[in-house]
Amino acid sequence: MKLVLISLLLLIGCNSKSNKPDTIEISLPGEISTIDPAACYDTICYIPVAQVYESLYEFEYLKRPYSLRPLLAEGQPQVSKDRLTYTFKIKKGIKYHDSNLIPKGREVKAQDFANQIKRLAFLGTNSRGFWLFDGKIKGLNEWREKVQTDMNLFFSEPVEGLSTPDDQTLVIQLKYPYPQLLYAMAMNFTSPIPAEAITAAKNDFSTQAIGTGAYYITKYNSIQGADLKKFEGYNSSVYPSEGDRSAHGNGLLKDAGPKLPFMDKVRLVVIKEAQTDWLNFLKKKIDMINLTKDHYHVALTPEGKLKEEIIKDEIVLQASPTLIYWWIAFNMKDPVVGKNLNLRKAIAHGVNIDKYIELFTYNVAQKSNSIYPPGVPGYSPAAELPYKYDLALAKEYLAKAGYPGGKGLAPLKFDIRGSDTRRRQMGEYIQQELRNIGITVEVQINTFPAFLEKARKGELQFWQGGWVLDYPDAENVLQLLSSQNLPPGQNYFNYVNAEFDKLFQEARVIEDGKRKYELMAKMENLVNADLPWVMQYYSRNYILSHKYLKNFLYSDIIYNNIKYLKIEGK
Repeated sequence: MKLVLISLLLLIGCNSKSNKPDTIEISLPGEISTIDPAACYDTICYIPVAQVYESLYEFEYLKRPYSLRPLLAEGQPQVSKDRLTYTFKIKKGIKYHDSNLIPKGREVKAQDFANQIKRLAFLGTNSRGFWLFDGKIKGLNEWREKVQTDMNLFFSEPVEGLSTPDDQTLVIQLKYPYPQLLYAMAMNFTSPIPAEAITAAKNDFSTQAIGTGAYYITKYNSIQGADLKKFEGYNSSVYPSEGDRSAHGNGLLKDAGPKLPFMDKVRLVVIKEAQTDWLNFLKKKIDMINLTKDHYHVALTPEGKLKEEIIKDEIVLQASPTLIYWWIAFNMKDPVVGKNLNLRKAIAHGVNIDKYIELFTYNVAQKSNSIYPPGVPGYSPAAELPYKYDLALAKEYLAKAGYPGGKGLAPLKFDIRGSDTRRRQMGEYIQQELRNIGITVEVQINTFPAFLEKARKGELQFWQGGWVLDYPDAENVLQLLSSQNLPPGQNYFNYVNAEFDKLFQEARVIEDGKRKYELMAKMENLVNADLPWVMQYYSRNYILSHKYLKNFLYSDIIYNNIKYLKIEGK
């Protein structure tokens, strides 16, 4: 009852403060798990964190395919011939937001980046981002083992592969080539953190932030949202002066050059229910909305176009392919589903994915044909998965698994990653589908943070998983299945295959090309044979915004885009 009351009060608050031309208002579909850049690793917390924190590089806002440009870095790094040493120059005069954690006017130093990389490795941080550098930087893993959770050693013990010859120079020495390093240095995981802030905050930034971004947080509540305000001292970037053909054609370069950000305030409001979100959007209480299946039929024609009555309200549609994809996942350590390949095959053949896509994406999503999503170099549109909807075959596999007609099989637990109506319906769909072949499923309802906590602890049995690529490289897909990333890392499946690991070690250090694509195909064959996941679909997003919101270009991997936005004529 208390949570419901809070939600109602929040909605009233949102209504009473809306329609301000100096404020951008955006809804979040669930609670904010954290605002610590070392721990944030979901699409909800990314939104506040990306406005507050910055990294050495960022994705070009107006260019596709995606490419990087310097943000806090002064140009591209100097790279040694053996590709093992990267030297980054840091921009001068970049200041942090005012905070009681640091001296006023504190400028970014190279050591701050080294601090954050150490925070990723430090066991006391409980970081979600150590996988970026695990086994890659000289001495970092040894440092991790020695320092453990000792904050005194955190500062006094050096890392062999991290050095800062001066305040504007960061040097990273690798153990082997790491072609994705610049992508890593474009993620919020690698945002700089001053040593004095780490000490003052006792290394806890879960509810307080110290960044250099275009906005700083003035109010924060994980279950309600966050209020942000323009950082008057912001000087890291300007609006881009270059874009692709689409950006030129849609007039997105008109504001090239001016100092960012344009807007004074940002309000991020947690709104879990799709209908509430939709009504707030129509009333201009929020400025953009990512449509869910609940409102596809209301806003879109069967051809995927915006309905005329919606257009008249001066609403704009962006239909966008994404680097987001979904699957049904299994815990390979689970004594039931993890140890019985035929049971997993029964489930793979027992769920009608086409119907799932129809019900929950309005046929907007693209059915998966590969473990790699389109947009990743090496993805093959001709690839095929070794399973399809076939109830007779599903029942055969269930019998081979030792459970003919489901006899003797205890109820399986299917966890969903949210408590909203849509998530519950998704869980109920899987429950009904598997009931048809004799498998009883109990749907486990979680808040999103609770779901993530279960995943990190390896407590899930099977569930719907999903992934937003951090960067467009197959390595970012394959690392999910590496034994190096077992929980609390991203290998929530507890998948271990020595041959896969061997191929991954080679694939991750080479550039895109014939050999890498050959390795990708071999690894895909191994995964399909072992079946730690059943691929479902690649997302395609339909995003609506009000016409008064200018410079908006949707991306599923660019989260620091609010600084480019402005409101005219609201």
